[in-house]
Amino acid sequence: MNSDETYAMENMSWDIRNNRAALFDGIEEGGIRASSSYSSHEIDEQDNEIVLEGLQDRVSLLKRLSGDINEEVDSHNLMLDRMGNDMDSSRGVLSGTMDRFKTVFETKSSRRID
Repeated sequence: MNSDETYAMENMSWDIRNNRAALFDGIEEGGIRASSSYSSHEIDEQDNEIVLEGLQDRVSLLKRLSGDINEEVDSHNLMLDRMGNDMDSSRGVLSGTMDRFKTVFETKSSRRID
């Protein structure tokens, strides 16, 4: 991995942490933090719209994050596939080299016995 890829991955990691903080800001176990000024009977349509907009923003953020994660996974899978192909190629070259060494050693061993 070159320095540009490393830098890009570090920045993406930082962005994900910031986005995660923004996404879950104000959310506690069990749902959205309730304000003491709201009771179940006092929430009107305008308050519902405000909450709905906040949820829409969070859903949009989750969608972008999942898209970014998908792209990153695809990128890593491609890199791993290339690495696997390179390893297979190297294994083939190494196997051929080992076969040649084996032939040389067997030839030298049989000459010594004669």
